[in-house]
Amino acid sequence: MAGPHPEFIPPARPIIGEAEIEAAVRVLRSGRVVQGPEVAAFEEEFGDLVGGRHCVAVNSGTSALQLTLMALGFGPGDEIIVPSFSFAASANAVRLVGAEPVFVDIEPSSFCVDPEAVAAAVTPKTVAIMPVHLYGHPAAMDRIMAIAQQHGLAVVEDAAQAHGAELNGTPVGAFGTAGCFSFYPTKNMHALEGGMISTADAELARTLRLLRNQGMEQRYANEIVGANMRMTDVAAAIGRVQLTQLGEWTEQRRANAKYLDSAITGMVTPPVADGAKHVYHQYTVRVRGDRDAAQARLTELGIGNAVYYPTPIHRLKPYLTADGTPGPWDLPETERAAAEVVSLPVHPSLSQAELERIAEGANLAGGAR
Repeated sequence: MAGPHPEFIPPARPIIGEAEIEAAVRVLRSGRVVQGPEVAAFEEEFGDLVGGRHCVAVNSGTSALQLTLMALGFGPGDEIIVPSFSFAASANAVRLVGAEPVFVDIEPSSFCVDPEAVAAAVTPKTVAIMPVHLYGHPAAMDRIMAIAQQHGLAVVEDAAQAHGAELNGTPVGAFGTAGCFSFYPTKNMHALEGGMISTADAELARTLRLLRNQGMEQRYANEIVGANMRMTDVAAAIGRVQLTQLGEWTEQRRANAKYLDSAITGMVTPPVADGAKHVYHQYTVRVRGDRDAAQARLTELGIGNAVYYPTPIHRLKPYLTADGTPGPWDLPETERAAAEVVSLPVHPSLSQAELERIAEGANLAGGAR
């Protein structure tokens, strides 16, 4: 049986350098390890990435989504519009507060939610829209915000994959009622684990701070029912270091993607909408032929690859109807994307030689049968 390729290019390389290690050790030695000065500093500094909005650090991107929906008061009887072509956390957060996700289709070019589908899905029960800036490409927020304003809906941006992405000069996380980011190790920047919520609403920010800390601002003076979803100071210290490097890493990702765009002809490369700044959390292509064969060929050539996401959320077990069927959803572009996409390495630590191998491998694999 053949072993791993001797020069395997991984799909992602989480960066943990000496600066991150030193920051973590500094915090550990300080004794202030949870919800202390590092968290406050990280929140302040991250605000610069989202137009100066209030920022609230939490323990994961999923917590960011869930706490935001809780803080907005959503629950049983409410509907929240969500794309089915996303990671399950987008819809899970809706269910965790007792609300119901209403799945809509995506635009085939950006892989992000289709505003026309959003507009058609609004009902009297709709309370919010949750656009996902998938793979690092911003959703069509100008059109989505217009729909939200027309119907008086909240907009909760799932920006877990899109740190630093922009549309017409406005950063993601600065459009909606709130924006939710993830700092999982494979994201464009990380904190080992963690999340951040951005909002222009000071009162909402205060409610979020209460909710993440058992409902209290002052110790033992609980104001509301809350949870323990705090970020540690160790995570915040690592996140602060990563944040200083995010701009450089983003430009390297974009340069890597530009090269792949120019060199890959055997697969359909990802287009970028007018006015959009794509930050390429994933470089996601469409395979014209047999995707399984293409993936097998890529792996044989030592090129890491993955499918995000092979099963749309509406087809996952928790979201099936009582009789085990996917329900009433008609999502042709979602189904097509789930059957065709594959993501190739684009991370900032790739060498030029590795980029050339990725492009050559994609062209070879694109003709695999």
